[in-house]
Amino acid sequence: MNTRLFKSVIHKKKDDQHIPPIAGTLFGVFLIIAVLGALVGDGKYSDALLGTWVLGWTMIGSYFMFALKVASQWEKVIVLRLGKFIGLKGPGLFWIIPIVDSATTWIDHRVMVTPFAAQKTLTKDTVPVDVDAVLFWVVWDAEKAALEVEDYRAAVDWAAQTALRDIIGKKMLADILVGRSSIDKELQAVIDERTTPWGVTVQSVEIRDIVIPQDLEDAMSRQAQAERERQARVILGESEKQIATSFADASEAYINNPTALHLRAMNMLFEGLKEKGALVIVPSSAVDTMNLGGMSGMISLAQNNLPKKEQS
Repeated sequence: MNTRLFKSVIHKKKDDQHIPPIAGTLFGVFLIIAVLGALVGDGKYSDALLGTWVLGWTMIGSYFMFALKVASQWEKVIVLRLGKFIGLKGPGLFWIIPIVDSATTWIDHRVMVTPFAAQKTLTKDTVPVDVDAVLFWVVWDAEKAALEVEDYRAAVDWAAQTALRDIIGKKMLADILVGRSSIDKELQAVIDERTTPWGVTVQSVEIRDIVIPQDLEDAMSRQAQAERERQARVILGESEKQIATSFADASEAYINNPTALHLRAMNMLFEGLKEKGALVIVPSSAVDTMNLGGMSGMISLAQNNLPKKEQS
């Protein structure tokens, strides 16, 4: 790219040094008209000279009308003389020789934005996809852009579309969906290689959207949902395993300490009976093991925890 910019600077310097050889011609025409005007003012040959004087000023006005051109700050103009390229003009005011010279092409040196797409393109695993992308490019050599290709804008657009289709056809759908950044870089390299001989360089390529068939999208959604369900069940199983391990460790702590087990059982029973209208069913074996007393004791404990209105 540095070489391209260097060439562009050289072209610009050459254009600035090029001055059309019209100053002498204009001076001569003005001198002739001035002499004719003086003669007309003296009254000599008044009719013929007056017509010549008017014709001269008309020719000068016509010359300026067709000879003066103005190019914007971001433009370069291709000038041909008798069909042959003679140089670049602009930006600003410049002269051409009417009839002999022609300003054929005005090249825009600003960054251009071109949207392009690849519709119903098959991936490597034969899935039709629609891909939309945006191309950012700039003309670095106006001479090549005008002389090497008929329509450089259309050429860049078609080059981008064909490159996108080629890359999609070489990749799997999964790689396209998750590897947008790599596709952007690959597209930029391929398109830039094609457009460099035209004096155009690609600054960046960005994929905007990837559309897949609705049926496939639904299937992928169900697959993702099933995968999340599987992960949830695995996590639940791991949690149950950890809980069982914790209970096993707790049993080791309670096995030689019946008093701690009794207090834990009383605490669990109390927590259960605190709830309004709660009913706790405890196996008789557990009652004997935990030394909780008879069923009447549990009923009395439950009633003591109920609100007074419900007891009445």
